[in-house]
Amino acid sequence: MAKRRALVSVSDKTGVVEFCRKLVELDFEIVSTGGTMKTLIEAGVPATQVSDITGIPEILGGRVKTLHPVVFGGILARRNNATDMDTLAELGIEPIDVVAVNLYPFAKTVANPKATDEEIIEQIDIGGPSLIRAAAKNHDDIYVVVDPADYEAVVDALASGRSADYARLRRKLAGKVFAHTSKYDNLIAAYITTGDRKAEGPLEPGTEPAGSGMPKTLSIGWPMAQPLRYGENPHQAAAFYADPNCPSPSLAACKQLQGKELSYNNYLDADTALEMIREFRDPACVILKHLNPCGAAWGDNCLEAWKMALACDPTSAFGGIAGFNQVVDGAMAEEISKIFMEVIIAPAFSDEARRVLEAKKNLRLLEAGDLTPRSPRLSYKSVSGGMLAQELDTAIAQRKEMRVVSQAKPTDDDWQGLLFANLVCKWVKSNAIVYADRRRTLGVGAGQMSRIDAAMFGKHKAAAAGHELRGCYMASDAFFPFRDVVDLAAKAGVRAIIQPGGSVRDEESILAADEHGIAMVFTGMRHFRH
Repeated sequence: MAKRRALVSVSDKTGVVEFCRKLVELDFEIVSTGGTMKTLIEAGVPATQVSDITGIPEILGGRVKTLHPVVFGGILARRNNATDMDTLAELGIEPIDVVAVNLYPFAKTVANPKATDEEIIEQIDIGGPSLIRAAAKNHDDIYVVVDPADYEAVVDALASGRSADYARLRRKLAGKVFAHTSKYDNLIAAYITTGDRKAEGPLEPGTEPAGSGMPKTLSIGWPMAQPLRYGENPHQAAAFYADPNCPSPSLAACKQLQGKELSYNNYLDADTALEMIREFRDPACVILKHLNPCGAAWGDNCLEAWKMALACDPTSAFGGIAGFNQVVDGAMAEEISKIFMEVIIAPAFSDEARRVLEAKKNLRLLEAGDLTPRSPRLSYKSVSGGMLAQELDTAIAQRKEMRVVSQAKPTDDDWQGLLFANLVCKWVKSNAIVYADRRRTLGVGAGQMSRIDAAMFGKHKAAAAGHELRGCYMASDAFFPFRDVVDLAAKAGVRAIIQPGGSVRDEESILAADEHGIAMVFTGMRHFRH
């Protein structure tokens, strides 16, 4: 019986030598290219160059190797179709029964900050996707492998000699091909759309249409990273899908050190905590519950920040998620362990902290690594029949960009409190009002239908926790449509207010601030959060 033929050309060479050695033992001829060919020969596994069966050498610096009728005819010929097989016989083409190919490491190259645009473009595989798609199309007859984890199953199936019994395996392998190429193409589409394309000059200044920075086609194709027990509620199915093109640090890149698997709600809260702690440069702590900070503070160290953040609203903090922007040490772990928390996320945890917290078996510890890199990326929300996408809100107005609109002028201490309150308010669900001193939140009014309700609710939360608001600072995520919030702030003893401004009634609010002797600052930047 003539030898069967396998085409093997992989960038990920995990297990490929042993796989091919077993194929040779099963009387297969291995046809290969480039680096894979070199690896096999050096390991003593006989292999034939693709050019030896096509009669055409690799050309264009390796851009064209396998794109030839001898290769694709051998893959696409239907074994139960007499015409197909007669055509192969007439042309002297041998059938190919196994195709093991995985694609150029495009994602790895894109992730390398030193990679040039030209180097990235050369990692767009052409022949590889064509080979595996052709083999997957003809999966009734061919085993196509893109994942080294499937080598053993394919060898076992081939060794059995009962090809018909393994139709389900071949179909499963074919499905993995199209998932593999879809993910690959989506990565390329994302790069081509947003990457450095020197041939495309910028649009003329002032001619960019609204949304010109957004991709014209939203390609997802993300692999499932983890099935979840359920979604927001037990009757809802859910899973976490990881964006393979998302730069670190991200929630997908966090390393879970201990505890139960993250739930759907844990993921949402932990993501907000991660993004929020990246805003701070001084040692800081944020505590979240249902996507809202119920306490935030900065201090000389994170232990001090934790105590102040917890004091803001200890009732709501119970069962919440805490984020830190510095390493959690043993002393911090001792304090954290005194209250029930669902998740702790931080750049790292000391060995002593790990020993302390491991007693909390269900507590999830997420190690985020370096928090400083922050590449532009999109955030998504689904709606009926579609998807909304926007740039992640990474902006925050700087002091030099702000405008003091009141007669009273903020002192340096006032500015410190105002900037802190404004930063925290950015991460509170709209409508949002935050009361704070220079280092900690005192009351958070979140997710109200009117701004005056948010102001009253934040005041109530502060009172419930025993916090005195006299001399504090107020931040609002959007402008005041009426003066009522300023009047309420004055009664509460607020010293200074920071808000975006931009209402047609701004003058009413400014007049109210002047009547009460309150300093008011306009940032010019709204931070709605829905």
